[in-house]
Amino acid sequence: MACAEIILSIIAKGVLDKIASLTFSEISMVRGVNKEMEKFKKTLSSIKAVLSDAEEQQVKNHTVQDWLEKLKDVVYDVDDVLDEISTEVLRQKVETHGSILKQVDNFFSHSNPVAFSFKISRKIKDIRERLDDIVLERRNFHFKEQVVDAQVQNKVREQSHSFMRESDVIGRDYDKDKIVELLLSSSDHESLSVIPIVGLGGLGKTTLVKLVYNDERIVRNFELRLWVCVSQEFDLKKLLEKIIKSGTGANCGYLELDQLQTCLRDNLNAKKFLIILDDVWNDDPTKWIELRNLLSDGANGSKIIVTTRSTVVASIMGTTQSYNLKGLSNDECLSILVKFAFKEGDAKRYPKLVDIGKAIVTKCGGIPLAVRTLGCLLYMKIEEREWLYIKDNEIWKLEQKENDILPALRLSYEQMPSYLKQCFVYCSIFPKDCEIGRVQLITLWMAQGFLLPNGSRQQLEDIGNQYFNELLSRSFFHEVNEKFDAEVLMCKMHNLVHDLAQLMASTEYLNVDFNSRLVSERVRHVSFIEYDLYEKEFPMPMLNAKKLRSFSFSYQVGPISKSFLYTLILHFRCLRVLDMGGAEFEELPSFIGKLKHLRYLNLSWNRSLKVLPNSICKLLNLRTLHLYGCEQLRELPRDIGKLISLRHLYLTSQSIGLPEKMFEGLTSLRYLWFQRCNRLVSLSEGIQHLTSIRRLRMEECHSLASLPSGIKHLTALEKFWITDCQELNLLEGEDMKGLKSLQSLAIVGLPKLVALPQGLQQSAATLQYLTIQNCQGLKTLPKWLEDLTSLRRLYIRNCPTLMCLPQGVHRLTALQQLSIRGCPQLSVRCERETGEDWPNISHILEIYLDSVKIK
Repeated sequence: MACAEIILSIIAKGVLDKIASLTFSEISMVRGVNKEMEKFKKTLSSIKAVLSDAEEQQVKNHTVQDWLEKLKDVVYDVDDVLDEISTEVLRQKVETHGSILKQVDNFFSHSNPVAFSFKISRKIKDIRERLDDIVLERRNFHFKEQVVDAQVQNKVREQSHSFMRESDVIGRDYDKDKIVELLLSSSDHESLSVIPIVGLGGLGKTTLVKLVYNDERIVRNFELRLWVCVSQEFDLKKLLEKIIKSGTGANCGYLELDQLQTCLRDNLNAKKFLIILDDVWNDDPTKWIELRNLLSDGANGSKIIVTTRSTVVASIMGTTQSYNLKGLSNDECLSILVKFAFKEGDAKRYPKLVDIGKAIVTKCGGIPLAVRTLGCLLYMKIEEREWLYIKDNEIWKLEQKENDILPALRLSYEQMPSYLKQCFVYCSIFPKDCEIGRVQLITLWMAQGFLLPNGSRQQLEDIGNQYFNELLSRSFFHEVNEKFDAEVLMCKMHNLVHDLAQLMASTEYLNVDFNSRLVSERVRHVSFIEYDLYEKEFPMPMLNAKKLRSFSFSYQVGPISKSFLYTLILHFRCLRVLDMGGAEFEELPSFIGKLKHLRYLNLSWNRSLKVLPNSICKLLNLRTLHLYGCEQLRELPRDIGKLISLRHLYLTSQSIGLPEKMFEGLTSLRYLWFQRCNRLVSLSEGIQHLTSIRRLRMEECHSLASLPSGIKHLTALEKFWITDCQELNLLEGEDMKGLKSLQSLAIVGLPKLVALPQGLQQSAATLQYLTIQNCQGLKTLPKWLEDLTSLRRLYIRNCPTLMCLPQGVHRLTALQQLSIRGCPQLSVRCERETGEDWPNISHILEIYLDSVKIK
């Protein structure tokens, strides 16, 4: 089943579900809508049954292809009409019955119910006529009805095995030692040398270099180690920003090129460094020479490793002979397949499957990524027919380049359930090699309606997590970055996996730049791949895609013109996602309120934005609002409490307080993050109304002195992170005794903290992850810490006055990991065998003292 039909099938299912769930208010909104929707439901259900056959026929019949495209347009339009009806119901709810507003005001435009009914009726009539024509045309094709989207049984690998760790690397010990030898064998009197590592995509060049990069011999011999993923955009300014960030952690996108080169040379000056330039495609010698000249200020013996698929690139950049990485042997590939396809030790029980596996790996060309992906596909499948299906599949016969792994990846794609395929394809809007935030991705899926409830009362965020973990378990994500509480924060897609997503994205997804000349009206999702938009106009060809549902900037583009911004917002009224993160402008136009379908609005890192129009509060479908990094933002709109669908709010502002009664309306909030709200003195007691909130983060709110007593009512709160709030004293006011669902707690950078809040005892049965860092005033841990019977990880860092652990810590039988760093006296007491606290902690599986694993 190809992607175009998958998307159509999923959209049709979503529309049918919406029709089935129409409320009385929505039905009564438009005269005759119930009758029309029943017709839509009957027609779409019958058409949905022939989609699979239509997809097969369209390969040889372009008329069928056109029929499918017209059908998709109609289904999208039905979805938009249903959205308009539900939005009008929401508007009336807020205007007359909302929890914020007790009387009608002039905030919303005076909607004429008769005019609205007439407008929608006219749209439905037009759609009805188009759909009737499509039904008549269908008779010409004699489609067969088939079962659409038979669910693929998903057995998700346990999270601890869902991505590659260093211990999962097979067959690269020899290569690692050879490259380490190359790095260390040359004399320190030599000038800067560049070692290219060349190999096909998916061979594991990046994985190999990571092993080298973290090898103890390399760590000891190089004062500075820097890692930069280059990819296809060899832009000097961007590369300098990445190198500096790798060395210092600082974002310096605001610096000019001359300032960047000065900063870089200062950081490298007289230091012996190792720089990894991963995944290089640039074959322009002048660009490389320009960068190399800026990397020549280090000490003698400095090295650069370049990974590339191109021998041309290697010859341009290398000062030594290239290291040509070879494919793994069939035996090594079989070891990888077994590792990922079976639970440990189970392979011995299925010798016939292993024999079939031997034939499968011979088709993979010795490429680990292909083998690992197929291993994940076969995980816990014990029927011979399932393994033979992979071995004998026709996809292997597709035309391909030598050792191309797309057939192997596509096999895994074809075996996904369609709801997962849609989410995977959406990942093609991200640039190659970029870090993808897990929560960001889930909220984007949510905005597009990709997260399908299964009939239970499962939260949308939980469904999104399930989808993400399924893709992770199938090796479609890699380079996973976990936080202390084992939650995945960021990930990447391998370039070849990204290629697959783009291949399957059909005509609905498009990367656009100023050179794009043809943009189809059927494009629904656009990623704008330009760096510099200063004083540039909006590209006219894009205006053809008037039904666009997603628009995003691929990079931090900096200042954009008012005309560019106005054209973008005025022209695309069907947008669900508007991602302008990294774009800079002083004011958002008031007509932003006309984007009634909008679910996701990202304005983050806009250092020029000073005000938001109150009309933004008309976006009643908005679920995600990103305002972090908006350092000049003076305050929130007074009516922000009317965003009754808002689930995720990320905020940076200069406001001293929040709008009155703001929280009383935001009762749908699940995630709330205050970042760098430096002037925020207090939070409203109205926070008690956020009874659905699950995550609360307060970061660098330096003026915040105490938490409101209403926080004890946040009974659904699962994750609470407080970071670098210099004036905050958790013991003032009410404590945290109401946080009965708390699972993850981070207390970081609170110099006034002298003891943990007593109320945390109420979280004894639920708290699993606790980190306490940079709290110089903390001298003791409470005795009740030993009551946290669910605690799995405990991190204590840079608390120099902390003397000892509670005596009853031995009772924490669920504790699996203890990490202590920057606590001199406590570390001594926890030393293996000799420390006074050792008998109390010896039962813990993993113990780290000052980053050294002692158990």
